[in-house]
Amino acid sequence: MLGNLNGWHLVIILVVILLLFGATRLPALSKSLGQSMRIFRNETKAMKEENADPVAPPAEPTASAAPAAPPVSGTAPSEATTAPETKSEPKS
Repeated sequence: MLGNLNGWHLVIILVVILLLFGATRLPALSKSLGQSMRIFRNETKAMKEENADPVAPPAEPTASAAPAAPPVSGTAPSEATTAPETKSEPKS
């Protein structure tokens, strides 16, 4: 269908576009068209890269599945593991 267009047809189409939109609106129209094309290309590129990269499986936890050992001799775990607190004197 578009193969039958020659140079004169394109000139007539450009004149009609110029008459419809006006000379003042054409630069803004072409700028917005260029930005839209740039965004479209970036998005398609990102989608191709996303599909090309294999999805890594989630990392498994390194902790063992065995439960922790119970405290020895009836002491609470917080008492056995905490160090005694030392009071520091304020500097004068």
